Amino acid sequence: MSDAVVLKEITKRYKDVTALRSVSLTASKGEVFGLLGPSGSGKSTLLRIIDLLEAPDSGDVEINGETVHSDSKEAFQTRRRIGMVLQKPMVLNRSVENNLAYALLIRGWSEEETRKRVDRELKRLGLEERRKKNARTLSGGEMQRLCFARSTIFGPSLLLLDEFTANLDPANVALLEDMIRNFACENKERTVIVVTHNLFQAKRMCHRIALMWDGKIVEVADKKRFFEAPEDKRTAAFVSGELVY
Repeated sequence: MSDAVVLKEITKRYKDVTALRSVSLTASKGEVFGLLGPSGSGKSTLLRIIDLLEAPDSGDVEINGETVHSDSKEAFQTRRRIGMVLQKPMVLNRSVENNLAYALLIRGWSEEETRKRVDRELKRLGLEERRKKNARTLSGGEMQRLCFARSTIFGPSLLLLDEFTANLDPANVALLEDMIRNFACENKERTVIVVTHNLFQAKRMCHRIALMWDGKIVEVADKKRFFEAPEDKRTAAFVSGELVY
């Protein structure tokens, strides 16, 4: 598999706080890559840097073989090929169908292409009857499924998920996880990076997993070795629940 995301010696500081300390990481095309770690370990900061929303103080970000800086002309085009879903559903104050259409129209899709794709997504989401309803009237689970669909409807090559099921009931968690598996399986060139506190979710979904601790990468391993035979004692303590933080 070729590399989709390569991070080289990424450092990020906020005043007196160092959020990331020389982080190097590679995520390959076709894989679901997990980022685990306690709160404040730097996971979300790293995800924002990958999404080119923030610039590192030092280090390089490569996406699909090209070094991209968040303030460059290339960053705008690169970000148009990235989808991101946050922990808290963020929907536009407009109808369900317009939330989906917006993601396509700003990328230059025609109205006819947009209508066909939106119709397909609404059917897949089970929200056809609510297409004209304001998206803010949906339940939390429906809203998050809408956010996921809006972030994937244009077929991004890279999907970033930041605690995307943290506040949902088990049924909606299962639905979203199935949607992610289907998204990844549809095209082996796609890459998914998942930030989660949920060890069981990481075990269900991810091919490889990294543990972050105090702004550093402690260990990266395939799923089986990460959970069954970790090399670092902090990883072993984390997955066993012995580590208190």
